[in-house]
Amino acid sequence: MTGAGAPSIKDVAAAAGVSLGTVSNVLNRPEQVSQRTRARVEAAIASLGFVRNESARQLRSGRSRTIAFVVLDGGNPFFTDVARGVQQVADAAGMAVFLCNSGDDPSRQAAYVDLLEEQRVGGMLITPLAGDEERIDLLRQRGMPVIVVDRAGGPGSCSVTVNDLLGGELAVTHLVDGGHRRIAFVGGPIGIGQVADRLRGARETLAQSGKGDLVVLETTALNVAEGRRAGERLAGLPASRRPTAAFCANDLLALGLLQQMVRLGRRVPDDLAIVGYDDIEFASAAAVPLSSVSQPRELLGRTAAELLLSEARDGSTHEHQQVVFAPELVVRSSTM
Repeated sequence: MTGAGAPSIKDVAAAAGVSLGTVSNVLNRPEQVSQRTRARVEAAIASLGFVRNESARQLRSGRSRTIAFVVLDGGNPFFTDVARGVQQVADAAGMAVFLCNSGDDPSRQAAYVDLLEEQRVGGMLITPLAGDEERIDLLRQRGMPVIVVDRAGGPGSCSVTVNDLLGGELAVTHLVDGGHRRIAFVGGPIGIGQVADRLRGARETLAQSGKGDLVVLETTALNVAEGRRAGERLAGLPASRRPTAAFCANDLLALGLLQQMVRLGRRVPDDLAIVGYDDIEFASAAAVPLSSVSQPRELLGRTAAELLLSEARDGSTHEHQQVVFAPELVVRSSTM
């Protein structure tokens, strides 16, 4: 070999008895090399244990075989399912996916975005925090393909989301049709766009029905622990004002609320009917299977990734799309 350390492309060329250009073609444009020569080069690569320097290749070409997905909450199975859809498309395109968890923290999201831009990823999928639109626009202006996931985008960008206003309407209509007149909305922070839309859909639907009141129990996060705390708050209300049903902004909150009801000896749905949102796998596997507003999670991820690769490939000729899927209500034992 030419020196100590990892074998180089020069070592491969010497071992195979070919030029550097031929080795480069085998690595990058194998169809341009005869099968016999390609086999000789591949044998040399295998015997030497040569590994290509992908970082150097990216610097030369200005293109990357990686994309990134910045999620709002890595602990929420909803985002895991969306990421699975992203991965399916990336795998088919021979690309890798970096998964970054902002944890609903603006400073962490900003740090990830800066790092990913420095690393020259081929494009970015992001579920942004409210108020970060300017930073995302700046990325696009500098040539970074960016797709907003689970949030609506403007006409100058691509986005993939679900109609959360309709989701709130489906949940509350189901509870009203079940005879409930005092309904709690459990979710927060309300500043999260998806939560605000689900609340607005619930509130407007109940107002239009004229058949009840909505009690808003804002939470500090969208997790199981906050769902349990909401259960404590509900149980502490006077019986005359206590809601008989709850619509939760996601399934983790609904699962926590269900746990607390069971812990307090309350019956679901007799004492409290519960509807969640997302229809994650745990919803159907709960002690009392949860009714939930279902989102097409993997389809959401696949569609977003396809749009990203299209924008990266087509550049200025790419036509931006704002894809909005319709949610569906899945009824289970928690409301029946």
